[in-house]
Amino acid sequence: MSFSKITSAQAHFLNISLIDIEVDLSRGLNSFSIVGLTDKAIDESKERVSASIKNSGFESPKSRNQRTTVSLAPANLRKEGPNFDLPIALAYLLATGDIRFDPKDRLFLGELSLDGSLRPIKKALSLVIGAKKFGIKEIYLPFQNIDEVSVISDIVIFGVNNLREVVGHLNEKEKDRKILKPIQHKNFSGTKNYIEVDFSDIKGQELAKRALEIAGAGRHNIMLYGPPGTGKTMLAKAFPHILPTLSFEGVLEVTSIHSYAGIYSGFVLSPPFRFPHHSSSHIAIIGGGAFPKPGEITLSHRGVLFMDEFPEFDSSVIESLRQPLEDKKINISRVHGSLVFPADFILVASMNPCPCGFLDSSHKDCVCTYKSIQKYQNKISGPIADRIDMWVEVSEIDYKKMGENIKNESTFDIQKRVETVRKIQEERFLKHFPLSKMCRKLLDNYAEKLHLSPRVYNKLIKLARTIADLDKKKDIEELHLLEAFQYRPKIKD
Repeated sequence: MSFSKITSAQAHFLNISLIDIEVDLSRGLNSFSIVGLTDKAIDESKERVSASIKNSGFESPKSRNQRTTVSLAPANLRKEGPNFDLPIALAYLLATGDIRFDPKDRLFLGELSLDGSLRPIKKALSLVIGAKKFGIKEIYLPFQNIDEVSVISDIVIFGVNNLREVVGHLNEKEKDRKILKPIQHKNFSGTKNYIEVDFSDIKGQELAKRALEIAGAGRHNIMLYGPPGTGKTMLAKAFPHILPTLSFEGVLEVTSIHSYAGIYSGFVLSPPFRFPHHSSSHIAIIGGGAFPKPGEITLSHRGVLFMDEFPEFDSSVIESLRQPLEDKKINISRVHGSLVFPADFILVASMNPCPCGFLDSSHKDCVCTYKSIQKYQNKISGPIADRIDMWVEVSEIDYKKMGENIKNESTFDIQKRVETVRKIQEERFLKHFPLSKMCRKLLDNYAEKLHLSPRVYNKLIKLARTIADLDKKKDIEELHLLEAFQYRPKIKD
C-alpha cells in the first residue's frame, strides 16, 4: 500500500473541522513534504515524526529511498499547531504497510516527542465534543488530557502515552496485540471558587449589597462609584459567589473556552470572575489577533467581568464594549478568518468621582480642576452609560460602624434568593407582563423628564421586574419602579 488516509481535527473556538491526513509514497529521491496551508509548527512535524517513528522501532522515512507527500485537507483551511503529529505518523506507517488497521470512524490527536512519547494538547475538550457531534466512534489523544475529557459520554476515548502504544493496540499484523482499555467516564471533579470575601464580612454599604443582589438575580450590569477605600473592590470580589453554580452545559462551555485559550486547570464549576488591569490592551479585553483568540470578555462568559478604575481603561476598550454588552457576543474578523465569541457576562465596573477620588468627600479635599473632572467623567460615553443598568454610590463609612458587632447576611443566604429568582425568570421566559396604568404613567413621566432613551426605558422595566421577583410579587408595583429609578446615574445623565 502506498496511500493512506486518517482523520484528525482542528478546533475553531467551540467548533471543530475534521482534517483528513493523506499520505502518498512514490519512487524517487528521498523527500518528505507536508502541504495544505500549514503553519511553522506543522512544517516541523516531519522532523518530529521521523524521529519518533525511528525510536518506536520502525524504519525512519529519512532512510527510505522514496518521496513522501503528506496532505492536510481541505487545502483552503489554514492548519496550525502540532496536534497532527500522531495521525501523520500513523498514516505514514499505514501507507508503508508496516501496520494495518481500519481508520474509519477513528480520530487521532497528539504532539510527538522525538522518542515517540506524546505531549498534552490544548483545546482537547472542544475537540472531543466536536468529534462526538461529527459521529466519530473512537478518539485517541495523549494520556495527560484524559481528566479534561473524561466527562464526555457516548464516545470511546483512549488515553495513550506514546506512538508504540497506539500501534500495539491498533496493528492487526501483530499477533500479541496489547489492547488498551478506554477511559472510564466520570462526573465533574473539581472545587467551587474559594470565597475570598463573604458578604457577612463587609461592614455597612447596605445599599450596595442590595444592588449587587438585584444585579445577580437579574443579570444586570452595575457601576460602583465612590471615593477610594470605601469597599468597591471588596464588594465586587464578593459578588460572583452569590451567583448560581453553573449547569452541566455551562460547565462544559466555560471549561471549553478556557481550554481553547490554553488556561485549562480543571473544570470551571462556578461562574468565572475576571479582573483585568486597566492597562490591558484592546485585544486582551475584546479578543482578536492575527488568528483570533478569546479575550477577557469571553473568558468571563457566564460569569463576571470586573473592570476596576473603569475610566482609566483606554477609550477604545471602553467603547468596544458596546456590542458585547448589547448582543452578548463579539464578532472578530481578521484576514485569516472570523469568529463569533460568546460574551454573556455581567459587567461590574467601579470608578472614583474624579481623578483624585475625593470630589464631594467629607474627609479630604478634592484637588482636581473642573476640566480634569469633566474629562475623567466623559470617558464614559452616553451609549456605554445606557448599557449599564445600575449606578450605585459606595459612600464613605463612619469609623464607629466598623467596630460594631452586627451580624450581616452571608453570601450563602443571598445566593439562595438569587437562585430562586433565576428559576422564576426561567419559567417566565418569553412571557409578557404588562405594567399597570399607574406604573406606566410613573415610568413615562420619569422618562420624559430625564429624556431617557428607549434602551434605558426598557432596562428600567427589566430592573423593576427583577426587584418585584425578589419581593415575591407577581406584578411590578410603583415601589419597584421607584427603587429602579434610584439606580440611574447621578454623576452624569
